[in-house]
Amino acid sequence: MQNAATPPPSGAQWTISAAGHEAVIVEVGGGLRTYRHDGADYLDGYDLDEICPGGAGQVLAPWPNRIRDGQYSFGGRSLQLTLTEPTRHNAIHGLVNWARWHLVEQADDAVTVGYDLPPHPGYPWGLRLRTRYAVGPDGLLVEHEATNVGDGPCPFGFSIHPYLRLPGVAVDDTSIQVPGRIRVLLDGRLLPVGATPVAGTEYDYTSPRRIGDAVLDVAFGEVTRAADGGSSVILAAPDDAVAVRIWADREFGWWQVFTGDTLSGERHRRSVAVEPMTCPPDAFRSGKDVITLEPGDTWRGAWGIRPGA
Repeated sequence: MQNAATPPPSGAQWTISAAGHEAVIVEVGGGLRTYRHDGADYLDGYDLDEICPGGAGQVLAPWPNRIRDGQYSFGGRSLQLTLTEPTRHNAIHGLVNWARWHLVEQADDAVTVGYDLPPHPGYPWGLRLRTRYAVGPDGLLVEHEATNVGDGPCPFGFSIHPYLRLPGVAVDDTSIQVPGRIRVLLDGRLLPVGATPVAGTEYDYTSPRRIGDAVLDVAFGEVTRAADGGSSVILAAPDDAVAVRIWADREFGWWQVFTGDTLSGERHRRSVAVEPMTCPPDAFRSGKDVITLEPGDTWRGAWGIRPGA
């Protein structure tokens, strides 16, 4: 049990609620610790006295996923990031997921948190990051901003890392629909070596399919978009009695799906991480869908979770 005199590992906690929806946002990483609707948890978060496990609910910026050897070039400069996944010799999940974010604005149904990323040796640009979480009749809405506060252009990518679950439904019994028409092929270090269409393969989730015993840690691209340019991933119970949709706007052209097989203990294969990404893994090296922010430019993107298909 958390000692009253000891702050939680995830720092300050901000709870928002409205229309039967409730979420808890945390100081460390500016991430999402819990989200529930009418008392049912749709986010596989973590307890108040836990250190955030497996990237649960974390903001991933200024790049998502992995960068091979932590090395990349931009603007004629060769740069080296700290290897935060040393067993695979990769830099993973950006620079802000363990930083302490600060409260910008708070209301009963919404909270805005921010972090000012200073230049790093491996990423020598400053960014001003702001995230607004809000709940209402349509579920959870999350809006992000990133502003280049430096004096030169910088590369940028973004994702967030929620684990979704359906109350009382095992991962194997869950069906999933993913709008991606290609998947990224990976090597033994979980780094991309190519891409291939999913049509007609075991990775084709463009129509709902039971996950079963499939082991997924896959980036899907070439997404089928709705009229507004956005896309969605849907998880549903076998009888469709319960479902949850995670959606993202036109800024996100990739979805990472991870069935949690490498997580330990009770979290092993307990939920499915569904991550909207602006770019695929290793994008700082490949250049694929990397955003270039000029000085003073602001990138904006939004996503959300909605119980029911």
